[in-house]
Amino acid sequence: MQFKNRDFTIKTRNLPHWELLGSVYFITFNTWEKLELNHSARKLVLDCCLFFDQSQIENKARYHTFALVVMPDHVHWLMQPLPKSDNKYWSLSSILHSIKSYSSKQIPKVMQHIGIVWQVERYDRIVRNNQEFINFWEYIRQNPVKAGLTEIPEDYPFLWEEF
Repeated sequence: MQFKNRDFTIKTRNLPHWELLGSVYFITFNTWEKLELNHSARKLVLDCCLFFDQSQIENKARYHTFALVVMPDHVHWLMQPLPKSDNKYWSLSSILHSIKSYSSKQIPKVMQHIGIVWQVERYDRIVRNNQEFINFWEYIRQNPVKAGLTEIPEDYPFLWEEF
């Protein structure tokens, strides 16, 4: 199913994916069958997610990242797609496809894994207001703490935040 108007699109696979031009999103994507990424693979995924970020490159940026954490078996990302031309924004599916495709080809080079790396689906949510934005940001920051990977968020090497 697909619904589309000028500013708003709904696509459905197993999960609904709503896209509204100019919106900020909270996105989660998971590894296939809870594959545990090693440190090198997590660093690679972090770098992939930041590759087309506005803070890294200005003129070819596809999105703006506010907060990002790469956990052993999933990624949480608070981000906003940027315009690529008048009234056209980079789509979440094109952004995620690029990251998942590239990283899945690179991960076998840094860890012993052959086969599928990422689940096809993702969870995404349009951030509706400032309080939701703050809640998602804090959720991302605290995820490695709650998982017992670090005592304070700032010590987790696969957390990225814009201040």
